[in-house]
Amino acid sequence: MVKKIAAALLLLLGGAAVMAQEVSYRKEIAPLWKSQCIACHGEKSPERADFLLDEKGYAAKSQGPRMDSYERLIAFVAWPDTGSLMRRLDDGTGKYAGGKPGNMYVNLGATDAERAANLKLLKAWVGKGAWNLNRNARRGDVPAITKEQLDKIQLKY
Repeated sequence: MVKKIAAALLLLLGGAAVMAQEVSYRKEIAPLWKSQCIACHGEKSPERADFLLDEKGYAAKSQGPRMDSYERLIAFVAWPDTGSLMRRLDDGTGKYAGGKPGNMYVNLGATDAERAANLKLLKAWVGKGAWNLNRNARRGDVPAITKEQLDKIQLKY
């Protein structure tokens, strides 16, 4: 028990040190993505357009859309799949999440503390106040993303 608490504290303290700096794709996000996400979103995964043609078929093969580069990944944050990354990785506390974590949140780490630290890192990379679950167009009770929300997105390379 003490070891688990110590490990969680180290993760959180390490995360706090990173948050004091600007978070970049090259230094923090690419290594995180490689360790947690690349197995299903790597070079053998379909490009976004191909994935959209057969989402269920690719999901059955544990393949998501290819996100193995900065350019491919930001398409799921800003455009054309605005907010897609956030909806899938959110811990359920985001506005419009309804208390339900995204379907990929569990893949952010092996423990609750690791997932929380990795989510905090991703949120810092996206930008303060830019973690939104909105899409380009309104869907149900969720309004379309606004220009003001888009302007907060950072995504430092």
